Amino acid sequence: MPTRKDDPFAEQIDAFLAYIALERGLSKHTEAGYENDLRQLAAFLQKRGVGGWKDVSAEDVGQWVHSLGEDDYVPASLARKLSAVRMLARFLVKENVRPDDFTELLETPKLVRKLPGTLSANQVDALLKAVPLNTAHGLRDRAMLEMMYGSGLRVSDLCALSLHDVDREQGFLRVLKGKGGKQRVVPVGGCALEALHRYIEEGRPQLLKPRTGSELFLSQWGRAISRKMFWVLVKRHAQAAGISQPVKPHLLRHSFATHLLMGGADLRAIQEMLGHADIGTTQIYTAVNPSRLAQAHARYHPRGSA
Repeated sequence: MPTRKDDPFAEQIDAFLAYIALERGLSKHTEAGYENDLRQLAAFLQKRGVGGWKDVSAEDVGQWVHSLGEDDYVPASLARKLSAVRMLARFLVKENVRPDDFTELLETPKLVRKLPGTLSANQVDALLKAVPLNTAHGLRDRAMLEMMYGSGLRVSDLCALSLHDVDREQGFLRVLKGKGGKQRVVPVGGCALEALHRYIEEGRPQLLKPRTGSELFLSQWGRAISRKMFWVLVKRHAQAAGISQPVKPHLLRHSFATHLLMGGADLRAIQEMLGHADIGTTQIYTAVNPSRLAQAHARYHPRGSA
């Protein structure tokens, strides 16, 4: 197996990763995904005997995508991987490593948009009530679940919150807007605020350690709780609640959006709260409950009812 020194692709991948970290403002999670995708492609190219990025062709990348499809990668994953390669190709042209973009003729895999799963209001209520409130960890978990469902946060946004991001008096959070590093303001409901207040006053002090900073949700080591650990906690509480379907953190975000839409909330307002850059991304929730669209048409369209 070649060492990193012998890898003809590593130097430009490293340069590209440094570029997007400084210039594009992408999240660490996105950067890690791009790095994994590009190193995966580089390993494939080396097996094909390609000498470096100057020698890569569209056919090489097409064969890589085809091989991933045979390994049961879904179209969405393939499209994401190809997006990373396209960004790298443009970077190589920009840096005069090669004169052409070797991805120009490649087609993006057709995406089949999958409807997001949701929990019913009763299931959410059961999940929240399954969390014991007699420990610091229970107070933390209840507050995190309440805020994720009550504000539609991404799990990465939730775990990254600090005390300074919360305005308990006004009932708002400041979180990063989408993936570009800008802030957005998100309202927090009364139940979530109550759970958060109790956690901050009663639970968080018990989790503090000498080196704890301003992180809001703390692990047993006094540092910010990780996304991975939160996934484990959500699964544990869902099992305790007797919910049979698989419950992941993102399901609470989907439930937040779906329940708002079913209650009559404006799609643009939901878009802003979710931090979607494109309204088209938010519109997928209109397909979850088609009966609501029929009711809206009957109520508001001049010819909607006989």
